[in-house]
Amino acid sequence: MAVVWDDELEALFAADLTVALGYRTPAGGVVVQAVAPIGLHDRETGTLGFTTSLGFSKKLERLALDPRVAMAFHAREHGRSSSTRYVLAQGSARVIERPSEQARELVRVNATSYLGAPKRGPLWDYWMREYYITRVPVEVSVTRICAWPTLDAAGAPDVVIGEPPASEQAAAQHAPRNGTGPRVDVERAAGRLRATAHTLLGYAGSDGAPVVVPVALVTEAAATGFVLSAAAPLPAGGRRAGLLGHSYGAKLIGLNTRQHTGWLEVGDNGAVYAPHTETGYRTPANKTVQLLINGALAKQGVRASRKPDG
Repeated sequence: MAVVWDDELEALFAADLTVALGYRTPAGGVVVQAVAPIGLHDRETGTLGFTTSLGFSKKLERLALDPRVAMAFHAREHGRSSSTRYVLAQGSARVIERPSEQARELVRVNATSYLGAPKRGPLWDYWMREYYITRVPVEVSVTRICAWPTLDAAGAPDVVIGEPPASEQAAAQHAPRNGTGPRVDVERAAGRLRATAHTLLGYAGSDGAPVVVPVALVTEAAATGFVLSAAAPLPAGGRRAGLLGHSYGAKLIGLNTRQHTGWLEVGDNGAVYAPHTETGYRTPANKTVQLLINGALAKQGVRASRKPDG
């Protein structure tokens, strides 16, 4: 049966400009990435949604291998709600690679409403083709919603809808073959994270579904990684985890995004995150420049996805 939510959550799902998406990796970890939901949701069918470009194929490949995802509604700025709730929706994602014209029109209308009208004309139509034309909706069939009264997700959720959360903590994972320590410059990466407004941690819960919670960077140590604090309880032991830091402006113009995969260790001395990989980008608060960058990235991604293996 479809998960059905109340009017308060319905208003929130229609309001937020961005969410943090957590999805599984083949090695058992979680990647956390900011995506735009642009109001795509349907209470009657119990589904939420967001859009992505076929040019960003790695995420789509991961979703095809393991559709378990989480969507964290964690930020209110530039959106349409002043709610203080942190909401985590978990479910199964389905990429609609060949959407109907009706579905495409819904995306166009919603994208214009939330993000502004697209630039048009021969040059822009060519440059943004891969970004707009190959953009597809992703539908998430919700299985569980957990909501907290405050955006720091402190303590236990006061609202749980759908499947009850597992009572046990997620078990610790085996350490990577190449070790658990940092593999990027910790001090430099910490500086970049501190320049973002939101920091979120993702890991696999005890039932395998991604869990995404807000965290704060307390300090950094070159030998071990970032020391994190979290109001939400974190599972003890070591595990593969993803970390996202991001900021955004009105209509998602002016982005600053830092993504990490790495190793999380939670013990008596707190939570330490050792970053293994780092990606990210920053765009100026100028729509024209940002669209040029988005178009170039989408073209590059589509071309790379069409290359034969080997």
